[in-house]
Amino acid sequence: MSEPRLSNLALYLQRLGFDAPPAPILDTLRQLQLRHTGAFPFENLTTLSGEPVLIDLPSIEQKVLHDGRGGYCYELNNLFLALLQALGFNSRGISGRVVMGQPEGAWTARTHRLSLVTLDDVRYITDVGFGGMVPTAPLLLDTPAEQRTPHEPYRIEQHADGYTLRANVAGEWRAMYIFDLQRQEDIDFAVGNWYVSTHPESSFARQLMVARTGEGWRRTLNNGSFTIHRMGGESERWQVTDVDELVGLLGREFGIRVPEHATLKQVLAQLIVAA
Repeated sequence: MSEPRLSNLALYLQRLGFDAPPAPILDTLRQLQLRHTGAFPFENLTTLSGEPVLIDLPSIEQKVLHDGRGGYCYELNNLFLALLQALGFNSRGISGRVVMGQPEGAWTARTHRLSLVTLDDVRYITDVGFGGMVPTAPLLLDTPAEQRTPHEPYRIEQHADGYTLRANVAGEWRAMYIFDLQRQEDIDFAVGNWYVSTHPESSFARQLMVARTGEGWRRTLNNGSFTIHRMGGESERWQVTDVDELVGLLGREFGIRVPEHATLKQVLAQLIVAA
């Protein structure tokens, strides 16, 4: 079965600062991943609105490239993989289990999508859809060494069940997610997406989560708590208490065009009050 193709490669590249398709080399991959996490925010507004999260490529293209929105891993990493394949990268989708914030050794559901890229027989993972701790550079798979990125350092540990991605946060190597290289089909991602977007115990169905990167900073929004994390500096935090203020902040700080949706506004108002 042939891979789905992007309908507007030129627009996608333009949004990432490229006038022409760049060569499928490591420097390009680095530029693409860093720029993508700055241009297209992580967000879960669709889930909170109660609407289905569509993860077919045409739906994601419409939402992200035309509707002024972002998305989460099943959207952003699907779109990014299509871009990589269009540019000639040897790449495929893989999946993982998010353990960030969980006790060490926790084993969670398989609900994260990322990509494996092979360049000159060297393997990397690339991820543009991991919220407030998304890596901003591709990471070498087959080394336990610390790896620098434009933001935090990361490292990958190999074990009997696959790999664990860790990030150095405040001097502590915290586990982000567990993953393996098992072949994944569209149905596998559909099952994970269904759980993430509809299960009552899924955090995506219960709280607002938004993130975006930039030079030397990360911006995150959890319900009404907005934070600007500065690399090597103090973080700025403040609480949003009004839903119209929240909508304005989503546009101003994250570049999100919030859809006119009565149910969504009601949910957002409840979340910021509860916080």
